[in-house]
Amino acid sequence: MEELIFPRNEEQAVPMAKYMKNHFPFAGVPKPERARLQKKFLVQSKQLEVTEVLSLAKKYYQKAEREYQYVAIELIQLNVRRLAFSDLVMLLSLVQEKEWWDSIDSWRKVYTTWCKAHPDQLEQVFNLFIQQEDFWLRRIAITLQLGLKEKVNQSLLKKAILQDRETTEFFIQKGIGWALRDYSKTNPGWVKDLLEQEALSKLAEREASKYL
Repeated sequence: MEELIFPRNEEQAVPMAKYMKNHFPFAGVPKPERARLQKKFLVQSKQLEVTEVLSLAKKYYQKAEREYQYVAIELIQLNVRRLAFSDLVMLLSLVQEKEWWDSIDSWRKVYTTWCKAHPDQLEQVFNLFIQQEDFWLRRIAITLQLGLKEKVNQSLLKKAILQDRETTEFFIQKGIGWALRDYSKTNPGWVKDLLEQEALSKLAEREASKYL
């Protein structure tokens, strides 16, 4: 496959980096332009063996500019249904590199999509994240079932929430609220009961109650 190289746009790169608290340098390619530039590259990846896809993802994830981490994750997302559970385990090392909410939530989508195709292995995937010291990985455990609607495993969701309900980390509390808010659209009664029975942070409770 032809090498994917994003053009540099310093005028765009500065505000894009600032939006991400200057944790990462950017090439300065806005999402619509990036989507156009990477479209052929991503489509061609469907013809590759899974091992080649994983190798490419690792390669692009190591590049400095943040856009390359985005394309690496999208490369995996596009091919996720071809992955084995062992591939998900291997990808954890990438998930833990250059962590911030943007990459973590994109990686979460990868794992959620895989779980939708392999519902019998949801708990196995959940267990990859739930006991991790890295709070970013526990955020994935909390939000793993976003969009599963009536297929949400309530015991796993409750376990993730209660384990971290006293954690002061902002992104954990936002994740708890997000997970509950999403599930409240399917089962508001369950969410109401949990909020009444368990003491959650004000932030998590406020986020969770948005649709109640």
